[in-house]
Amino acid sequence: MTLASTSTNLPDQLLALASKYRGEGPRYTSYPTSPHMREDFSFETLEKAVKILPVEQHNQPLSVYTHIPFCESICYYCACNKVVTGKKRFATRYLSALSKELDIYQTWDLNKRPVTQLHWGGGTPTYLSASELTELMHLLAQHYVLVRDPDREYSIEIDPRTVDGRIIALLKGLGFNRLSLGIQDFDPTVQKAINRVQPYERVQELVKEARAHDFASLSFDLIYGLPHQNVKSFTKTLEQVVSLSPDRIACYNYAHLPHRFLAQRAIDRLTLPNAEQRLKLQQHIDAILRGSGYELVGLDHYVKKHDPLATARNDNTLQRNFQGYSLKKASDMIGLGHSAISQVGPLMVQNEVKLERYYDRIESGNNALYRGLLLSKDDMLRREVIMEICCSLEFSPKAVCKKYGQDAESYFKEELKQMHEFEKDGLVYSNNEVFVLTQIGRHFLRQICMTFDAWLKFTPSNIKYSKII
Repeated sequence: MTLASTSTNLPDQLLALASKYRGEGPRYTSYPTSPHMREDFSFETLEKAVKILPVEQHNQPLSVYTHIPFCESICYYCACNKVVTGKKRFATRYLSALSKELDIYQTWDLNKRPVTQLHWGGGTPTYLSASELTELMHLLAQHYVLVRDPDREYSIEIDPRTVDGRIIALLKGLGFNRLSLGIQDFDPTVQKAINRVQPYERVQELVKEARAHDFASLSFDLIYGLPHQNVKSFTKTLEQVVSLSPDRIACYNYAHLPHRFLAQRAIDRLTLPNAEQRLKLQQHIDAILRGSGYELVGLDHYVKKHDPLATARNDNTLQRNFQGYSLKKASDMIGLGHSAISQVGPLMVQNEVKLERYYDRIESGNNALYRGLLLSKDDMLRREVIMEICCSLEFSPKAVCKKYGQDAESYFKEELKQMHEFEKDGLVYSNNEVFVLTQIGRHFLRQICMTFDAWLKFTPSNIKYSKII
């Protein structure tokens, strides 16, 4: 099968279901989702909850995320927490604040646990200079147990426009073994419309450098639903992506929310693909990547068939969090820096989302926490079901309820009614009390998750989620 030969005709069933189940919903990088964290959450509650974690949890590996908010230029589509500036001196103050934050969190008594997963995101982590990248890794090594195990997951997001072979070599030397490259689309017209011009040849050069330095994994981020995209143009991008043979490919559905993200107002909404066109793009991506040796893992993520994520999905050890999909090697995650989110046991907390307020709190000797939530047993039960849907594409409400001492038929009475409706529509099928998403049902994964989301009706009025289709 050639890439260009893939059919773009949508079955009438899919079009009808897209109309029936159209709407907006969360992407479920967590449950409950982040808008439900409370601003009146106290640091004392956090410290108390950490201290009463089960003894065995204190011996479990740890995941550490560090947020670097700075970018040299604005990408119009971006919905990340970022600060756009070309003034490199901004990094000095930020690294100083991170150092103070690390000192504060020593009281959590989590720093003795081995860090098997480490991720730097942004913003643009490679906004930092070579010496600043080195300084940050040394700071983390002073406060946490960083491991050198070959199967560790130490990853960093890089902007191909800001990185050369020298930085690639440095990142390898610092201990990173995975790189995530922001591609989005190689089409020049699309790149100009989103203010992110980066030639294919530039990415090709960086991939060669990464391979030469023996990185364990390369990931590409793509976005469909961007201005001026169509099946023909995106086919060329996919051809170029496949030719570079990344180990993992994330294909995100663009969320156009100009009322929340001001930069998106620079995008002409009339140039955006409509719902039917997005479905065509989604189906096309799926057919092409599957035909090129990739497997779908959860929501929007494709990996090579022998990738550890594919194995984890088959072994039911895949996990999903604010950084996407990863191996279930760490039970808790610490988030450091402006707007970062931590998940520890039944806790979910977020740092200040405004940079100056983050600085104010840290530099005055306080923690950086802005809001948080202590999950109830109902939250944890529903979280397990929703994460099963996202990670395994199949789920058993009965099995999860049994773990929590509940009867699924009564606990999920209304939810199971909706499952049977989905089953009639061909989105799922049941197999020995396990619901399995069909090929068509995968387009509506978020809708299926929403069925078990008890928090949706409490979503603040100022929060608008992205379109499901």
